[in-house]
Amino acid sequence: MTPFSKSALVAAMHAALFGATLGFSPALLAQESDKNLETEEKQLETITITAQRRSQSIQEVPISVATLSGEKFDSIFSSGDDITALAIKVPGLYAESSNGRAAPRFYIRGLGNTDFDLAASQPVSIVMDDVVMENVILKSFPLFDVEQVEVIRGPQGTLFGRNTTAGIIKFDTVKPRQEFDAYVKTTAGTLGSAHFEGAVGGGLTDSLSARLSLLSQHRSNWIDNSFTGQNDVMGGYDERAARLQFLFESDAFDALLNVHNRNYDGTSTMFRKNILTQGSNELNNNYDRDVVAYDGPGNNRQNYDAWGTSLKVDVKLEEMTLTSITALEKASGGGIGDIDGGNVNEAGDAAVADAVTEDQLNGLRQFTQEFRLASDTSNALSWQVGTYYFDSSFAVNTVDGFFGATEVFHGNTSWALFGQATYQLTEKLTVTGGLRYTDDEKTFSVGQQNVDGFAVVLGIASEQQYDPIKVKDDQLGWELSANYRLTDTTSLFTRAAEGFRAQTIQGRDVAFEAPPSVAGAETITSFEVGTKSDLLDNTLRLNAALFYYVIDDIQLSAIGGETQGNQLINADKGTGYGFEVDFDYRVLKNLMLGGGFSYNKTELKDDNLTIAPCGSGQCTVLDPVVNGLALINGNPFPQAPETILTLNARYDYPLESGEIYVYADYQVQGDTNLFLYESAEFNSKNNNEAGLRVAYVNYKNSYEVGVFGRNITDQDNLKGAIDFSNLTGFVNEPRVFGIDFRMNFY
Repeated sequence: MTPFSKSALVAAMHAALFGATLGFSPALLAQESDKNLETEEKQLETITITAQRRSQSIQEVPISVATLSGEKFDSIFSSGDDITALAIKVPGLYAESSNGRAAPRFYIRGLGNTDFDLAASQPVSIVMDDVVMENVILKSFPLFDVEQVEVIRGPQGTLFGRNTTAGIIKFDTVKPRQEFDAYVKTTAGTLGSAHFEGAVGGGLTDSLSARLSLLSQHRSNWIDNSFTGQNDVMGGYDERAARLQFLFESDAFDALLNVHNRNYDGTSTMFRKNILTQGSNELNNNYDRDVVAYDGPGNNRQNYDAWGTSLKVDVKLEEMTLTSITALEKASGGGIGDIDGGNVNEAGDAAVADAVTEDQLNGLRQFTQEFRLASDTSNALSWQVGTYYFDSSFAVNTVDGFFGATEVFHGNTSWALFGQATYQLTEKLTVTGGLRYTDDEKTFSVGQQNVDGFAVVLGIASEQQYDPIKVKDDQLGWELSANYRLTDTTSLFTRAAEGFRAQTIQGRDVAFEAPPSVAGAETITSFEVGTKSDLLDNTLRLNAALFYYVIDDIQLSAIGGETQGNQLINADKGTGYGFEVDFDYRVLKNLMLGGGFSYNKTELKDDNLTIAPCGSGQCTVLDPVVNGLALINGNPFPQAPETILTLNARYDYPLESGEIYVYADYQVQGDTNLFLYESAEFNSKNNNEAGLRVAYVNYKNSYEVGVFGRNITDQDNLKGAIDFSNLTGFVNEPRVFGIDFRMNFY
């Protein structure tokens, strides 16, 4: 194929630089319309996924999977939100953060981890371009020039392996290709939002192609600090990211090099003091989205830098492909937070002291290596085997205004052997089985401690010495599934799987004169049955799954409470059951409806497990309390929405030059308990948000201009809370309106 001309490349890069100079950035662009623009057909397009490390139709994979791409994805991120904007956009998927845009927490089928520390372990794996992002900072890498997102529900330990007891969120970016293409997209909106996104790519030689992708996001500070009398000093951010890829293709092998970086400077989560009233979970008159009263220094600033590279090589052998994926990720940075959400002089405040904490991530280094050998034939038997190596190390320095500063070091080395095979028994029945053996070792040690502040004045603190910790475990995970083609358009599937999340060490409490804690490995056994159908002449895609799982020794984070701690614990068991339904329906040639619903019922099962609830008089504990500790047997998992409803619709009006379309989406989050214990205050119910986009697409001249709104009804939804000294909470993102423009080049 003919490589693109230098003049075209220069023109596209000039356009990109022009947008960057203006400071604009798109939230994200649709790679293509969700509607087939080349034909008048009403049928749905085929969705291809790689949930089993192979390209397959989503309807053929015996796993519950949902995808996001195109206009759906573009609309969700149109206001420049971070990765947590995926929350409740897919049935069974939830996300939140008490660390701003830097450290997201994910939950699938109710299973996640509320730990806010920079060393937190999560049962939901984030996989970006075939690389597992284990640390919470790596999980927050911004999303741009994305081809597709796959939400793969349930344990996926056989092929992915890194602590995937809940599931995987898999991101695939647009890859280089020989044909020249480029785009620029700019967005301007309320709250001083100004975004730019662009990419340019094509063939450099007959065998080598490249793609450069750029992102710049900005939001102005918009939150006042009434304590200091400063206006517009918090709430903003600046995000810069880039990705450069080179793809070499030949008859013998293909090689894809990916280099990416991120520079982020922004505001951490805004904690808001006493916005709840004892006995109620409703936001009270103390809540003002635009104002806080912080007496702590730093205005909740945070900043992180990250850099990474990966090399994927596919060697073409006789009826087989050997794949090697080598990746290195690095990150550093930190942030400060006024955790109590206000000041001790505030009227009616019961806090005994300020709680201002600073965390610094130093020297994060993650190296991964995977080798995979897979069959490449059309035979009834297909298979893949491989090995995986993971090595990570970093330091966390926690600075507290009361106790001083403490640095702790974390290390993690893991390796695995895995294999999976699929056999087509008949024209209608296909079975799959897999095994994975994993060996995991974690280390922990305490570095320099500087005790100062009020603790020294009061004489209640001294440097505590703790011996280094090493924990090691190995587990064998497995899965067995079957897919039966009931008709040409409907299939039934069933799947059983067992996976594990390795043991975890949490050393945050060392900074507060308490010992580190260790949680043993958790093991999940999961069962699901489901159906996938293309109905009504392929105009309705309807997928559904029922699931049940049991987790032995479930890892939990006992956070806050009167002890103000962050301790890891294991409960005897945790169970979950429920169902998900996903659908897309092309009602008319110009009308598309979609969405889904999930129900998740989770329960902790441990007759003797107790934790410290909120401080005395701070909330209404609903659990039995013995000696000041709450019994949590029978409680739901924390931050596990019982239901999620998501709906979207697209209607277009054709014009001679293109079309005008309207895209709307709406989501509702059901009952959600925020902590391990239950209380009248720390829970949410029926949180909801809506989005809208109206756009004109000109196909002849390859451009699109639109107006959008996110959280258009300006809902104030309680997302999380701090419970140790007052009724502090934090809420969802504010309403944003804007206009965007996109130009494509071919």
